[in-house]
Amino acid sequence: MKPYERFYKIEKDFRNPYARDRDRIIHSGSFRKLEYKTQVFLNHEGDFFRTRLTHSIEVSQIARSIASQLELNESLAEAIALAHDLGHTPFGHVGGDTLDECLKADGFSNGFEHNFQSFRVVTKLEKRYKNFDGLNLTFATLEGILKHSYPYKKPFLPEIIDKQFDLNKHPTYEAMVVDRADEIAYMSHDIDDGVNSGLLTFEDLKESELACEILEKVALEGVGEENDEMFRYRFSSHLINHLVYSLLEYSKQKVAHCEETPIGFEKELETKIKKLKKLLFVKMYQHKNIVRKMYAGKQAVKGLYKGLMEEEKMLPQFYYKQLDVRSKHRVIADYIASMSDRYALNFHNEMYGNI
Repeated sequence: MKPYERFYKIEKDFRNPYARDRDRIIHSGSFRKLEYKTQVFLNHEGDFFRTRLTHSIEVSQIARSIASQLELNESLAEAIALAHDLGHTPFGHVGGDTLDECLKADGFSNGFEHNFQSFRVVTKLEKRYKNFDGLNLTFATLEGILKHSYPYKKPFLPEIIDKQFDLNKHPTYEAMVVDRADEIAYMSHDIDDGVNSGLLTFEDLKESELACEILEKVALEGVGEENDEMFRYRFSSHLINHLVYSLLEYSKQKVAHCEETPIGFEKELETKIKKLKKLLFVKMYQHKNIVRKMYAGKQAVKGLYKGLMEEEKMLPQFYYKQLDVRSKHRVIADYIASMSDRYALNFHNEMYGNI
């Protein structure tokens, strides 16, 4: 037998079901598009800044580490983490909020919500099999995608969700881990990107008690000035470690005793986290440079929606064919949500003559 031939003798898939889910997500077209979708900074503003893709990878790494220490299923947590942002529109939350407004203004009360859109991506919009839509993921992964963000009990949306998913129940612990991993990841990397871009300074962060505690730890290492890349890296590293270890200390016994919502932090730390997030919102997310870019994205989404509603023949064939079986509004929303930042801007400019 030749060395490579032994691999073809394996008749059964050697992966566990959640590892198989993870692989199907990674190889999907929607996952690759995350590279060109906004986290905070538009994709073309610099190679260093995080995108939805790098964010999803960071969330996955943190979620795996936490799940491992809590003796949960690492592969399930990883699959949910990698898929949790597949439904995001271009231009971050502003794009999703704008699409939600457009749909509700046209009478669609359910509007647009990125967690439900992620579910649609993996069950409806990805086409990898001849006889059915979607990626054929396990129930636990699908439920985790739907319900990973707090509050975990969601309103029932019959237009989108199959009745087998009871959104009034809590999800698995792995989904809750992803929710917290998401929070840890975006706080740490948004600070890193914010300081690197000049929109935020460590002096600004000293208004936060949690940030001050982390800055003290970094200062003890003597790694250099606050504007150095090493200093930023060490700050992010200490912040992630502090939050992960604090979460494990709080959650381990609660998970062991099967409490309903065991994944979290002590009350005092929860308060400090909320204050840090509020500081980031005021100092960074509402910075005039970010608001300008997001306003441009908002107008692009509005223009795309209006133009496609007036002339649906501009839809690609994949979406155009769905007009026979799905609402025109939902098909157009699916198409806009699938776009990258630069594709949306280019299409908008072409649509309205700015070429």
